[in-house]
Amino acid sequence: MITVWQSWGHVLLAAAFALPPAVLAVVVLARWRAGSEGAVRRSVAEVGAVVGTLPWLWMVLTPRPGEPELALVPLRDLVDQLYGRPVAATVQIAGNLLVLAAFGAFLPMRFAALSRPHRIAVAAAAVSLAIELLQYALRLGRVSSVDDVLLNTAGAVLSSLLTQRWRRT
Repeated sequence: MITVWQSWGHVLLAAAFALPPAVLAVVVLARWRAGSEGAVRRSVAEVGAVVGTLPWLWMVLTPRPGEPELALVPLRDLVDQLYGRPVAATVQIAGNLLVLAAFGAFLPMRFAALSRPHRIAVAAAAVSLAIELLQYALRLGRVSSVDDVLLNTAGAVLSSLLTQRWRRT
C-alpha cells in the first residue's frame, strides 16, 4: 500500500482538497436552480459524477514508461493478476472497479434514462472503451485491456445498484 501512496498520493490529496469546492459548487448550482424541481438532487448528481470520476481518469491517463500494449483476450489479464501478488491484484482490481463507480452512482440521479442497470452497463462500457482507446492512442505506456473495460463497467453497475434505494428517496 505504500507504493500506492507513493504513486498516487498527489492525486488522492488533490481529490481530498477538491471536496470543499465541490460542496460549494453543489450549493451554488442548487441556488442558481432554486425553484426548479430537484435542484439540489441534480446538482449533487452532476458534481458527484464529475468529482468522483476525475481523480480516477487522472490516474489511468497518466503516462508510464514503456510501450503501450493491447490485451484483447477477455479475463486473461484478470487471471494473471489473481495468480500474481495479492496486494497488487487487490489494488488493480479494486482500482478498476472504482474508475466509473461515481459515474454509476450519480448519473442515474441526473438522467432518468440511466436508471436501469443494463443502461448504466452500456453507457459505462462505452466510456470505459473510450478511456482504453485513449490510453492506447496517446501511447501512454499502459496496457489497454478488455478486462479493464469489464471491471470498470462492473464497478459502475455495482455502484448504481448500491445507490438505487438512496436515489429513490
